[in-house]
Amino acid sequence: MESNRQKKINQLLQKELAEIFRKQSAEMNSKILISVTEVKVSSDLGVAKVYLSIYPQEYREALMKEIQILNPKIRKILGNRIAKQLRQVPELIFYLDVTLDTVEKIEKALKGKDENPIL
Repeated sequence: MESNRQKKINQLLQKELAEIFRKQSAEMNSKILISVTEVKVSSDLGVAKVYLSIYPQEYREALMKEIQILNPKIRKILGNRIAKQLRQVPELIFYLDVTLDTVEKIEKALKGKDENPIL
């Protein structure tokens, strides 16, 4: 069960990281959309799991590798943005969120547009 403090920090981190990714994408004039779908901070506020959704899909693997490499830089930018609200910037661990893909597969299967292993 998350405390109110954790929920507030989750929201703060999600908002700030989304803005960081939006700004970087705009600066590079890329047509890639990176959405921060969820952030879960640990109870000691030392680690934050960040779930990202990346479109178009063909750039996912390469972009996730690049984000892993740039993790310290992203954390530093985040630290500068939230310095007044948090004493310590949590360690960021990035995950690829494929929830929307799963939903799309289920919808296709239900509409009969996908291969159905049962039939």
